[in-house]
Amino acid sequence: MEKIYTSKIDAWLGVVLIGAVIACIFAFLLSLRSGNTAATLVTLPVLIIGAGLPLWLMMNTSYTLGDTTLSVRSGPFRWSVPIKDITGITSTSSPLSSPALSLDRLRIAYGRRRSIMISPKLKDQFIKELEARRMQNG
Repeated sequence: MEKIYTSKIDAWLGVVLIGAVIACIFAFLLSLRSGNTAATLVTLPVLIIGAGLPLWLMMNTSYTLGDTTLSVRSGPFRWSVPIKDITGITSTSSPLSSPALSLDRLRIAYGRRRSIMISPKLKDQFIKELEARRMQNG
């Protein structure tokens, strides 16, 4: 049975992402107001990417524990980690890029020197559930 965990979102990161969205919308509105078609055509893709991606990340970052797989979604990005390949779970606050919207993270080590950092909102429950599934998968 699948269990879905949403990402914890740090307040500072939420402010940065929402700030980026507002800045992109503001730039687009200024280009519209200027009446300059070229400026509007340039700022439209910036608006779509600059506002769309942060919103997509904030609204669609989750971690799904399946029977045999940990699936990670963060906006347009996807990772799949076989539970049987997981070799360790440690807490970290590493700021390195990852599908985590908080610095209150878990580092999931798997395979040969591979890892992914995630930030489930219900961290303790996630760890217990993942450990139980690791035991089931041998």
